[in-house]
Amino acid sequence: MLAQQRQAAILERVRSAGGARVSELAAEFGVSDMTIRRDLDLLSDRGLLAKVHGGATPGLPGSAHEPGFAAKSAQQRPEKTAIAAEAATLVGPGTAIALSAGTTTVELAGRLIDVPSLTVVTNSIPVADVFYRAGRPDSTVVLTGGVRTPSDALVGPVAVAAIRSLHLDLVFLGVHGMSERAGFTTPNLQESETNRALVEAAERLVVLADGTKWDTVGISSFAALGEAHTLISDAGLPDPARAVLADYVSDLRVVEP
Repeated sequence: MLAQQRQAAILERVRSAGGARVSELAAEFGVSDMTIRRDLDLLSDRGLLAKVHGGATPGLPGSAHEPGFAAKSAQQRPEKTAIAAEAATLVGPGTAIALSAGTTTVELAGRLIDVPSLTVVTNSIPVADVFYRAGRPDSTVVLTGGVRTPSDALVGPVAVAAIRSLHLDLVFLGVHGMSERAGFTTPNLQESETNRALVEAAERLVVLADGTKWDTVGISSFAALGEAHTLISDAGLPDPARAVLADYVSDLRVVEP
């Protein structure tokens, strides 16, 4: 493999997985650690990725950058598992809920398949698939239509029209980012409108956001911090963020991975 081909493959590997270690890349491409470090130096100098101790991560994205579902699935897995476990305790039999698109909500879906007589509205293809494969005859799953995004969300006017006709007990929302200034945000303008419709359709908003989402800001805000009734994060949430969120959210839950 030529150096240029290897560097292109390394860049794709880092972007799809959300990061990679030097040792893993060296083994995968059959070259020395030093060769991989030189490749990473070159890619970093061109602004295509960010070098970190022992490896590399994707370069800092802009506010409109939307990672794919597979890339997000590989990130903060223990944290997402713990957050989903806590969120599942809020759902009882016969509840009408909505799950937005996102990797944490997919994790939550897997923990709700045994809840009897559940009605689930979702604009997430992977979430709907979890319930479909479970095959519970007493569950009702409504998958909105719409245009598919890189994160496997269905968005746009078709999705919004379907959601606005519904009345739900709880909505569980995954977020791209959150901050005191911007509230809860997404990098996709159409997904922002769809998320807003979900917020307005439910009696209670539960936000699922691992600690890395703090001070990340997508291009479009869809809710203020104070609109969340419950926010579930993990122990990686910085102390200053906890202090800010406690002022806005009545039920802030921080779980250990």
